Amino acid sequence: MNKNFEFLRYTYLIFVLFISLGLSAQSGLIRGHVYDEESGEPIGFGNVILQGTTIGTNTDIDGFFTLTKVPVGSYTLEVSFIGYEPATVEVNVTDGGVVYQKLMLSSGGVQLQAVDISARREQARTEVQISKLQVSQKQIKALPSTGGDADILQYLQVLPGVITTGDQGGQIFIRGGSPIQNKIMLDGMTIYNPFHSVGFYSIFETELIKNVDVLTGGFNAENGGRISAVVDINTREGNKKRLAGQLSASPFMVKALVEGPIIKLDENKGGVSFVLTGKRSIIDRTSQSLYSYAGVNDSIGLPFYFNDLYGKLSFVSNNGSKFNVFGFNYADEYANPEIATIGWTNSGGGMNFNILPGSSSLIVNGIAGYSDYKSQIIEGDERPRSSQIREFFLGLDFGIFQNNYELKYGVEIKSIFTDFNFTNQFGIALEQFQNTTELSAFVKFRQSWDKLVIEPSVRLQYYASLPEGSIEPRFGLKYNINDFLRFKAAGGLYSQNLISASNERDVVNLFTGFLSGPDAKFNDLNGVPVTSKLQKSQHLIAGFEADIFKNFQVNLEGYLKNYPQLIIVNRNKVELEDANYATETGIAYGGDISVKYQTASWYFWTTYSLGFVNRNDGEQIYRTVFDRRHNVNFLASYNFGKNLDWQVSARYNFGSGFPFTQTQAFYNYQPFLEGSSTPYQTNNSDNIGIIYSETRNGGELPSYHRVDLSAQKTITFSKNLNMEIVASVTNAANRNNIFYFDRVRYERVDQLPLLPSVGIKFNF
Repeated sequence: MNKNFEFLRYTYLIFVLFISLGLSAQSGLIRGHVYDEESGEPIGFGNVILQGTTIGTNTDIDGFFTLTKVPVGSYTLEVSFIGYEPATVEVNVTDGGVVYQKLMLSSGGVQLQAVDISARREQARTEVQISKLQVSQKQIKALPSTGGDADILQYLQVLPGVITTGDQGGQIFIRGGSPIQNKIMLDGMTIYNPFHSVGFYSIFETELIKNVDVLTGGFNAENGGRISAVVDINTREGNKKRLAGQLSASPFMVKALVEGPIIKLDENKGGVSFVLTGKRSIIDRTSQSLYSYAGVNDSIGLPFYFNDLYGKLSFVSNNGSKFNVFGFNYADEYANPEIATIGWTNSGGGMNFNILPGSSSLIVNGIAGYSDYKSQIIEGDERPRSSQIREFFLGLDFGIFQNNYELKYGVEIKSIFTDFNFTNQFGIALEQFQNTTELSAFVKFRQSWDKLVIEPSVRLQYYASLPEGSIEPRFGLKYNINDFLRFKAAGGLYSQNLISASNERDVVNLFTGFLSGPDAKFNDLNGVPVTSKLQKSQHLIAGFEADIFKNFQVNLEGYLKNYPQLIIVNRNKVELEDANYATETGIAYGGDISVKYQTASWYFWTTYSLGFVNRNDGEQIYRTVFDRRHNVNFLASYNFGKNLDWQVSARYNFGSGFPFTQTQAFYNYQPFLEGSSTPYQTNNSDNIGIIYSETRNGGELPSYHRVDLSAQKTITFSKNLNMEIVASVTNAANRNNIFYFDRVRYERVDQLPLLPSVGIKFNF
């Protein structure tokens, strides 16, 4: 006991000394936030400098900045950003002191509507950022929008390494990972199945998105619990200065947003604001008259329905600390009496905070939340499936930021409840009712020099239901070859406990079920009892990024993801004593290249991805149903007019065909409902059984081509009142892209045809 106490004591003293070195004698710290004077919105990537010195930095996405090791004295702090008038303030730095300053920027006489490329370039030089794609609201809106409503799901489809199943289904596959292996977060909370059944829309409201980080692999220890990728979506706070909102309508949906201050924010005090948004689809009604040619029964139209609600209350203190409370309720339904009725609901809420202690360089972040996801499918096979996953989440992390290094550490606790019911093709039921707890801790350190940036980190995961732990070291680096060319690499170990109950026999699945890791016994590919019940992966990624010109960037990356163990539901279970689960191994490798050109008027984005995704089920090595070998995306957007009030956009997508398992024969399936006494010789069953080819996914569907076009005009009535009119054409070439092939009816079912639409938005 004494030895343990001494160890903790000396560890604490070393830690305090380490922090003290960052705030050495005769120096202090300046930090603060930069806001838009008119709306109170944080200004990200702004330039911050102490006049007459070389001390400077850039604000982050929250408008926050930190200047460390500032010599004692008086300074003029200047903040600037393209399109805004610079702001200055006098600050006095004392020995070991911490100065907090809030600055408001006013729009300049000429609004350039451009981004500060130099700030983002500096961020690229000092952070690893491998396999990390940052998406802004402006980029999402540059995409040709279906029905006049831009959505993050539509933009994710143009990112390198991201594959989708098309216009219906709404699932994404990232660099060889299935949907269950991707962690998707909203304001720090995990969201299960956030995509609606019509493949254009997600639950996330575009007008609320502040920033999206898409981590396609090699991510550091801050994120865990998934073995392929992370999509981290953060929403903005409500308008802190005035009441504002938006009303919009299109043939696909109607929506409304309202926001405003409860207590207005200014330079001398904090503020409180709110935002509330809701949207509801109407395509199931409008399609009967507008899109009757879409190939569905006129009595049901396009049978997609969704309803989304989200609200947020935000508090900002005078010293920059923040506190948010949010809640959501999402619902989706695909009701086609000819195929199936599928529905899900997702509700929950939470709170997060960011604390800036007044006398310390430490930054404290925390989150607590709850979500409840339920889904069900009813088909003609009389084998309903249902799934529920409920999660309680608590996280706390601490950060220390200096001019050239960052130390961040934290802990997370999750309580997960799963309830799953499924009956397979042989009439054997699989049920799971389980409560489990996940505990995790991480430490991340980043050090940057003039040429080199390193980012070692480690994550500790413990899965209580198994019980089993996992130590996951990760490492990233970047080497700045010169001012315009950078090399980067990353790798690490990853684990997860969740299993998907989706049937990957076919390309498209609208039902998504979740199970926690099994505590039952089953064997690996060699017939040996499995000792570890976790799904695991190893990532290795390397590439180059180059700034060819000021507004022209190229990124090239190659990746390898090895899956030494994947746990799947044993869908071939015939007898009750057969194992409920089985194992597979897998590998995904490939590369992608992206080219971006951006000015005040033009935005070009082109990507090409080459991918190989294989699995080994112990009997054969096969391609997965989402193994799209080639994928090309091209996006172009042009703003013009006196006040850049016109925007035209075009997008082209090509994807090689998905693999599928071919049909070998059909037979009259006998369910043997009366056991061995079933008169199978004389009983005429209406059930048709399918004998699949022995070669799994040996066939390939036709390739996918789609062209989308849109044009938008903004009509300004006053300073705070305008109207946007958006005309769009989805699948402008009216190409017949295959959705799936109905094996029983022997019919080809295509994706959505040419869909023109006009949407109107009122902003006030």
